[in-house]
Amino acid sequence: MLPDLRGLGRSGVGDGPVTMKKLSADLLRLCDALKIGRASFVGCSVGGYILFEFWRRSRERVKSLVLMDTRPGEDTDEGKAGRLKNAEETLLKGPDWAIEQMLPKLLAPVTLSLRLDVVERAKATMRQGSAEGMAAMQRAMAFRADSKETLKTIDVPTLVLGGEDDVPSPVSELEKMALGIRGAELKILGRAGHFAAFEQPEDAGRVVREFLERTGR
Repeated sequence: MLPDLRGLGRSGVGDGPVTMKKLSADLLRLCDALKIGRASFVGCSVGGYILFEFWRRSRERVKSLVLMDTRPGEDTDEGKAGRLKNAEETLLKGPDWAIEQMLPKLLAPVTLSLRLDVVERAKATMRQGSAEGMAAMQRAMAFRADSKETLKTIDVPTLVLGGEDDVPSPVSELEKMALGIRGAELKILGRAGHFAAFEQPEDAGRVVREFLERTGR
């Protein structure tokens, strides 16, 4: 199951601001509607932020976790201000402007320079979102809770996965996150950035599949 998050893809933002609590509640309602009891959850980037909130609210539904290209800490004041400014400019200048601003932070340098087909696919995927949705998600990330203390409460099998050239969630952060979760595994993919699974789908798929086969049944 691949949820289409409010504010991203083809989903609208709904009433009021988008928050991690709302996104977590959406995920729980979807699981209930599909009659999914306990399951393994994979969260990439903002998906990781949602899973931290989901764990705090509905941990009895979690069998195992894959936290990919994400981090538990909240934004610095500077980072928060940057996200809020980006949200306002996205509403003024549109999705294409926002995509051009974000891509250098999301894809590895080797992808940007040599794998133009992947760059174009990334742009096409991101264009499914609206300016309103992108701005709403930036605000949601800016005001997300700090989840560093949550790490030590996670007691299910966990895989931390990321790209070696990830800028928003650098390897140093991924390493600290893995150390903060008892028994967590850490895997770093070469020639990949924040969109590691998009840039290296075969390697990412193999690592996640092997982890889930061992822990998610």
